[in-house]
Amino acid sequence: MVYLIINAGSSSLKFALFDVESLEQTLHGSITGIGFDKSTLQVSGADDQDITTTDVHAPDHQAAAHILQQWLAEQFPDENVAAIGHRVVHGGPHYHRPTLITEKVVADLHKVVPFDPEHLPTELALITALQTSFPTVPQIASFDTAFHHGLPTEALLLPIPRKFAAEGIRRYGFHGLSYSYLLRAFERIAGPQAAKGRVIMAHLGNGASLVALKDGKPLDTSMGLTPAGGVPMSTRAGDLDPGVLTFLAREHHVSADKLDHMIGFESGLLGISGTTSDMKKLLDIEHDDFRAAEAIDIFCYQVKKFIGAYSAVLGGLDSLIFSGGIGEVAPKIRTRICDGLDFLGITLDSGRNEANAELISTDDAGVGVHVLPTNEAATIAHDIQTVLAHHKGDGHG
Repeated sequence: MVYLIINAGSSSLKFALFDVESLEQTLHGSITGIGFDKSTLQVSGADDQDITTTDVHAPDHQAAAHILQQWLAEQFPDENVAAIGHRVVHGGPHYHRPTLITEKVVADLHKVVPFDPEHLPTELALITALQTSFPTVPQIASFDTAFHHGLPTEALLLPIPRKFAAEGIRRYGFHGLSYSYLLRAFERIAGPQAAKGRVIMAHLGNGASLVALKDGKPLDTSMGLTPAGGVPMSTRAGDLDPGVLTFLAREHHVSADKLDHMIGFESGLLGISGTTSDMKKLLDIEHDDFRAAEAIDIFCYQVKKFIGAYSAVLGGLDSLIFSGGIGEVAPKIRTRICDGLDFLGITLDSGRNEANAELISTDDAGVGVHVLPTNEAATIAHDIQTVLAHHKGDGHG
């Protein structure tokens, strides 16, 4: 018996299998190019070995779900899918814990699509497609926003007319599945006392955010109503003076949809450099391209500012944790972010940092700086187990 974990993208379907008893990941894979002429199914073992690639025809997510069902039946005829867990980016104002998906849940999530038109339509389409492919298998939604539920009012409310808060317009925060995993991993590594200390986590990847934690609870996080806020990202702008948007709308007649596309897909590292959103490529060309260098500098500067601000919110800092596609493998970026933060007690050991070690600060540093790989799928598997146990206990299993 396995749990099937799903992470839907606009043209991709990432998946993983977890053993029901041990919650150990057994494999992961993806179907990419959904909706294009050529789609690809790629699968690898839990240790990223034995990678197989197959061309498939996936004109939409329903077809991709059917391809996945057939592949699982062929490759694992003796294993049954006990439950399917979905990463759902936005839970809106009402969903802030893992939830068994019902018709009502789907209807409620359709109502909050305006909060996240980039992700929710695809996620909902895939939930429906998998209900067709796996009609008797329970599906569970794990919300990226749930981790930040309970933010203090001063971090939660936005400084606009209060009537809009009643419509659910407030700070939600994202990367919650990643932060939930990292908090559990950090507790295993450093102990409960460290996990309950003054902690800043920086999930730095194509999407990037930070969260300030004390007593294991978030006090503030950089993303807001949508995942477009906070630090500049690969193609997202991050925080902007709202007057920029009104200026563009008024003087350049840019529509709301075009503004949304600009701040989500044309800005950040890509917008500043004018060449690429890929941090590795930017690092490769920064010495010959001043725009690439500026993109990197602005990214590191903004992350550093949030670390300083959140240290003030926390009343000091005990631990700083880097994760995500950039945070885990880019020692140059971590160095630039931490440079000048010795007044907080942050001092990196260059050898450990270059090796992407778990602990990259010096032994005598006042702040422990860590590099932890994240695993959102593991959080979803854990959520499935919790939700199914709850419903079984209620007599609904």
